[in-house]
Amino acid sequence: MKTQNTSSLSRVVRLLTGFLLAGAFMVQSGCVAVVAAGAAGTGVAWFNGRMETTLDANINKSYSAAQGAIRDLEFATISQKKSAIDAELVARTALDKRVEIVLKKVDDRLTKVSIRVGVFGDETLSLAVLEKIKANL
Repeated sequence: MKTQNTSSLSRVVRLLTGFLLAGAFMVQSGCVAVVAAGAAGTGVAWFNGRMETTLDANINKSYSAAQGAIRDLEFATISQKKSAIDAELVARTALDKRVEIVLKKVDDRLTKVSIRVGVFGDETLSLAVLEKIKANL
């Protein structure tokens, strides 16, 4: 009977160890969202190399603010597309990092913004772009 309990216990320990290792791997690879409070009380999420938040502005104002952020940061504009419900701006930094800003209309007063820098994401630069967008609103 003691052998069976030991076997069950070791199985549970292996299972828990596997879950802990999987969780640690997910955190290290950026698969878990990190949420921080923004200046205006809205949350900013960092997920899979992409920064996301909601702006308290309509899509037209948000698009103009994103264009202004690209100008202010002196990025080279690659493309700009906009419709009544979404928009995409693509630019490059002086070090040739790709910056993608995607806007999606939530309602007449809110716009979801998503920022990705480079292939794997750059949280610091993404936050700088977001702050410039907010400053231009």
